[in-house]
Amino acid sequence: MALTGVRWVWAWLCAQGRLLRASPLAFYRAMGRRRDWVSAKASYLQEESAKWKAAFAVAKMPYTALRACGLNPQAAAALLIAGSTAGAGVVVSETVFSERSFSRGDSGTYSAPADVPVVYSDADNTLRIDLHGSTPVGEIVIENVTVGTAFTGSTLPSGQSNVIMVGGTAASSGFTATWLEVGHLIIDRWRCTTFSMSNIEVHQLNIRYNASDGQSISPVAGTPRARAIGGGNRADSMITSGGTYDQIRIGAPTSGVNGKVDVLRLSNLLTKGGACILSRIKAGTIDVEYLEVGAGNGFATKEFVVTTSTIYKNAVILDNVEVSISPP
Repeated sequence: MALTGVRWVWAWLCAQGRLLRASPLAFYRAMGRRRDWVSAKASYLQEESAKWKAAFAVAKMPYTALRACGLNPQAAAALLIAGSTAGAGVVVSETVFSERSFSRGDSGTYSAPADVPVVYSDADNTLRIDLHGSTPVGEIVIENVTVGTAFTGSTLPSGQSNVIMVGGTAASSGFTATWLEVGHLIIDRWRCTTFSMSNIEVHQLNIRYNASDGQSISPVAGTPRARAIGGGNRADSMITSGGTYDQIRIGAPTSGVNGKVDVLRLSNLLTKGGACILSRIKAGTIDVEYLEVGAGNGFATKEFVVTTSTIYKNAVILDNVEVSISPP
């Protein structure tokens, strides 16, 4: 069989050689026909691929619309699957929701910048992002989410007392301390019971327009350098909007390896049931703006705290007021 194939190929090559020698123009036309055949097949495959992409985009439209109306990912998926009466509808739902996704707002543990979680459980509604430092991430955005016990049926993970934790990891037995390195950290429009910043080095610190039921803002001047996160072929951005989580954790969990992200924006977060913590961060710029923080227990207890372990080169601390604020 193999020998027959070789003979066929050799005969074809000889025929092409004789054609080229006898008539270069005929040879050119023959090659042109083969080229056109291959080009037509390639164009057909590209058109089919575009049609399938459009079909799946249309299939996801109901899910996108439900998420825009404020439903969390689990509720939107359940509503669509429950409302699918035709067999084809069920197939589409299973296709769209077969894999968890950060961009769709699904909980789980994500190894940045991957969009699919490395660990997840139906019993665990924590959103966790691990930055390992091997590849800097360009941007991480989490916005318009509800966290902690601020929604019906939610609880903090077992043994946890914090709702949001952003930063590196302190040293412990067998573990070398890590930092979260950020070019620009943007914290805006959070609603927290308590908020604290500690063990932070930042070149430009902006704390503006925050309201709290008791505050203590005591950063210390120092010499932290200006900072941005480059790295050439930097990883893609991670962006999600909307959803509900028991807890949000963004950190550097690998011993001795700092996490790196150029822009980290956490915007419009409604939280309840625990503390919002920023710790062990080295940043170029940190903006903390328009937060409302309070436990409703009077100004003597400080719920908005920036400790003396927060070191800055330049700072703008402006229009932060104490007002009576209770948890949501």
